[in-house]
Amino acid sequence: MKVLFATSELAPWVKTGGLGDVAGSLPAALRAQDVDVRVLVPAYPALAQAFPDAVEVARPHWLGGLLPTPGLKQAVTPDGTPLLLLDYPHYFDRTGNPYLGPEGRDWLDNHLRFGLLSRVAAWIGSDASTLDWQPDVIHCNDWQTGLAPAYLRYLPGRLAKSLLTVHNLAFQGLFDHASLFELGLPDASWHLDGVEYHGYLSFLKAGLQQADAISTVSPSYAREIQTDAEGMGMAGLLRHRAARLSGILNGIDTQAWNPATDPHLPNHYGPRRLEAKAANKAGLQVEVGLDLRDDLPLLAVVSRLTEQKGLDLLLQIAPRVLELPAQLVILGSGDHAMERAFASMAHRHPGQCAVRIGFDEGFAHRIEAGADIFLMPSRFEPCGLNQMYSLRYGTPPVVRATGGLADTVVDAADEKHGNGFVFGPATAAALLDAVQRAATAWRDPALWRRLQKRGMARDSSWASAARHYVDLYRAL
Repeated sequence: MKVLFATSELAPWVKTGGLGDVAGSLPAALRAQDVDVRVLVPAYPALAQAFPDAVEVARPHWLGGLLPTPGLKQAVTPDGTPLLLLDYPHYFDRTGNPYLGPEGRDWLDNHLRFGLLSRVAAWIGSDASTLDWQPDVIHCNDWQTGLAPAYLRYLPGRLAKSLLTVHNLAFQGLFDHASLFELGLPDASWHLDGVEYHGYLSFLKAGLQQADAISTVSPSYAREIQTDAEGMGMAGLLRHRAARLSGILNGIDTQAWNPATDPHLPNHYGPRRLEAKAANKAGLQVEVGLDLRDDLPLLAVVSRLTEQKGLDLLLQIAPRVLELPAQLVILGSGDHAMERAFASMAHRHPGQCAVRIGFDEGFAHRIEAGADIFLMPSRFEPCGLNQMYSLRYGTPPVVRATGGLADTVVDAADEKHGNGFVFGPATAAALLDAVQRAATAWRDPALWRRLQKRGMARDSSWASAARHYVDLYRAL
């Protein structure tokens, strides 16, 4: 089976969130299932530098509207995954975040940039393609490739089937009516059953409407987004297409995230050597300037600092958490007011609270290994990865019962399957109760060791997810 995996991010080179991680791991897992998969991704500077010897294999012409003629270059990742790099420097030779300019606002030509990505994906899946390889399925991801199923709808000849995976329904790719012409879409597509969405052109809505199948990144999130409360305005359409919608839980890169071999850790450990985890805790305390205390639980956050992640709730209860007593370490960036509030808290509680604004991959690994308890109080979380990293690293997480968090973390009250702590309402009081339960459990070494070992035994690899995707491709 031949599959084109179209994405706007690809870890480790370009990543703003879970999409980059999925694109960096799932294609290799699919190849292990005998799928002939090729990844289409823009040739951002990091990718152009990583693959300087990439060879041009095609130049898609006559794409319509104001879309230019790009190049397609071929390369292969270190794990053997074939890449098709969409080469058009005027659109993609921009450093930093792939969607935002230096001032933190969306690039004004994002509709053309990702319209081109979508259009070339459709071109590859059509009879117009000059490549000697044509996919059976185009696997699109989020709004940035959401127009590909719409383009396929209006192209003639033999066409690939399309699957759209929604990693986060909140980002919908909304642009004004004038972009319809610029993107080369026919007037007939401006319709309730086409690309129009409340007077805007929506890349995501177009994909949800036109894709042959839709998936999202956890079973619970697939159910949640069909409700008016969680559907971000798309619930009616998703209910209409429910027969074509499935939830497939993401995996994680179990080689990169393995406490027994992780190169970022000063001390390796596993379920049979959990006592070595204590040395990572001490190392983390020294690294961030916390007091060396093995008699206090160390709580951690690695996240975007936003209300979606529920971190405003943590701000409300932080003084109570520190009074348990406990220590707290936070790594992340996001809302500037929230950044300042957490930094101020660390300033008021030296030795007990440490905050680092930004992101550092190695530091994130050391936090997962050194912390006792990981906090993810998200208001919504399509899948989530850090809770799976935490389980694998023997760091029981505290999570809200939403999306992929609900699908991966079982509350400690379940004496047979419990591996963490789960709360329901998105309130400060509910979060505090869960944190207090976790801190109490931490002081029971036998109970804590059972929670750790259950979490570490959970299979979080991509193999299971890849099998589900292969079944979906075959059904298409």
